[in-house]
Amino acid sequence: MRYSKVEKAVFLSRPNRFVAQVERDGKIEPVHVKNTGRCRELLLPGATVYLAKGEGAKRKTEYDLVAVEKKREVGSPLLVNMDSQAPNAVAEEFFRSGKFFSSNAIVRREVFFGTSRFDFYVEDGDRRIFLEVKGVTLEEAGEASFPDAPTQRGVRHLEELMRAKEEGFEAYVLFVIQMKEMRSFSPNDKTHPAFGKALRHASEQGVTVLAYDCIVKPDEMTLDHPVPVKF
Repeated sequence: MRYSKVEKAVFLSRPNRFVAQVERDGKIEPVHVKNTGRCRELLLPGATVYLAKGEGAKRKTEYDLVAVEKKREVGSPLLVNMDSQAPNAVAEEFFRSGKFFSSNAIVRREVFFGTSRFDFYVEDGDRRIFLEVKGVTLEEAGEASFPDAPTQRGVRHLEELMRAKEEGFEAYVLFVIQMKEMRSFSPNDKTHPAFGKALRHASEQGVTVLAYDCIVKPDEMTLDHPVPVKF
């Protein structure tokens, strides 16, 4: 997944979850934040951020904030993509590449099952698969986790995946870690214990839990390698 035009800027503030103030080319301007999560550990005053040229005729901002350099105590900053639409895009590219499913697999986006709309439904030969994707931007000392805020919607998705499994479908939840250098992934029990409990129960009931990291560049993100899941 690649952005057509990206520019560097400096993050100043976030008046609300949709808008950030940045300094670009010596000028202060508002930009759209493509992630409604808290991202408090990422969007710190003075952080280097990357902006993608926005699309659409009726926009109030010219650019979207899509990535940020997270400073670390040791070593160079960690580049984190924080575009909430990017995980589904890179997952779809991966599914259609023939590296995960066969090259003949039929991949459909946003398909309803029960009361939930899953990100993907795949038919691959005799296999019938529902798959939900979750983007991960939260990390601490090389350990990635999800969520960064309570998500009842995420719990409901896991419950529906378990029901799909009971009805004979394969069921997956894929955590797309929007950065590299992560040693492991785990549910963020501190922030939302109910999600962690639901994820463990889903795994016990046969829902496949996967985590993959990404190669992240200011103008590009690609799904890369599996990361160990620790419950």
